[in-house]
Amino acid sequence: MPLPTEPIGSIPRPEEVIEGLEAYRQGDLSRQALAQIADRALRATIGAFEDTGSPVITDGEQAKPSFLTYPVEGADNIEPGGVEIPFEAGHTRTLPRLTEGPFRYETYAVEYLERAQSYASVPVKQSVISASALSFLYPDDGLDGYPREAFLEDLVDEVETDIRRCLDAGAHAVQMDFTEGRLAVKLDPSKGLLRECVALNNRVLDRFSDEARQRIGVHTCPGGDKDSTHSADVDYAELLPLLFEMNAGRFYMQFASEEDPERVLDIVQQCSHDDQTIFLGVIDVNDPRVESAEDVRETVLRAAKHLPPERLGTTDDCGFSPFGDDRSTARRTAFDKIEARIKGTRRARDALGLE
Repeated sequence: MPLPTEPIGSIPRPEEVIEGLEAYRQGDLSRQALAQIADRALRATIGAFEDTGSPVITDGEQAKPSFLTYPVEGADNIEPGGVEIPFEAGHTRTLPRLTEGPFRYETYAVEYLERAQSYASVPVKQSVISASALSFLYPDDGLDGYPREAFLEDLVDEVETDIRRCLDAGAHAVQMDFTEGRLAVKLDPSKGLLRECVALNNRVLDRFSDEARQRIGVHTCPGGDKDSTHSADVDYAELLPLLFEMNAGRFYMQFASEEDPERVLDIVQQCSHDDQTIFLGVIDVNDPRVESAEDVRETVLRAAKHLPPERLGTTDDCGFSPFGDDRSTARRTAFDKIEARIKGTRRARDALGLE
């Protein structure tokens, strides 16, 4: 379909889910009871997603504790106290840390995908976390008997499995969340860390065929949590040339909240490759204002002056609630914004004469 449109991932969870997850972590709710709560939210989310007319949906990450740590939730070799990520609003998120090897997933994303597919009547895409993000779980001072390179080998194996199982299960697309791209530049302005992240993710992507990589995408944004970001102050120009070195066929880019969109489009035009589809964010998930369909149309038409329409798609800047306890955006607002994206993309398609 010309000018495709897809969501990123998360939808704000009902209060019942947020409270249920906290009760489960405190030992006050059984795993089975939590699953029943999440299933109710999943059904409601898919119904609301389909009511927007979205041609592709996600599960809204209703059962994920977070977009980042879902693979290791409940693992016995993980403990609190890892890397701390500060957000502009003043709060922080602290990653867990690995205590011993080997590194293994507790949960693969295909479990979320298959649950969503059982209720959905349209194609479902699935987001997974990048190898580079999970590499931050390994402690700086190392682990006895488990060197970093052994960890990275296990990590690449697990991320490959995560993606491959989703592809094999019929995911419309698999989206690798790479929200740490700009953060890597912030932590290391020399971009050595960013290069390491790109190389590590390519170790995963290179294991797939050219055909499979056309169904694998990379999502980049400056982080999103409680209407705040962790690295929006990093110039996109520092990230994009290296971002497009990743061997993926799709790129889902935060764009709507950029202050100088023309400059960003110039960089994308110069640095992206002809076989890469660029899904531009046309919805600012941190802005409570609901964009109009006309806003979306104009954003797409502006982008079409820089990139061929056949290489363009639309998306949201980020998930609406990547972490499980985020209450900053109302569910209704999220779906209203999604509906505006879909209607605006259709208007842009008509204006460009695409069929």
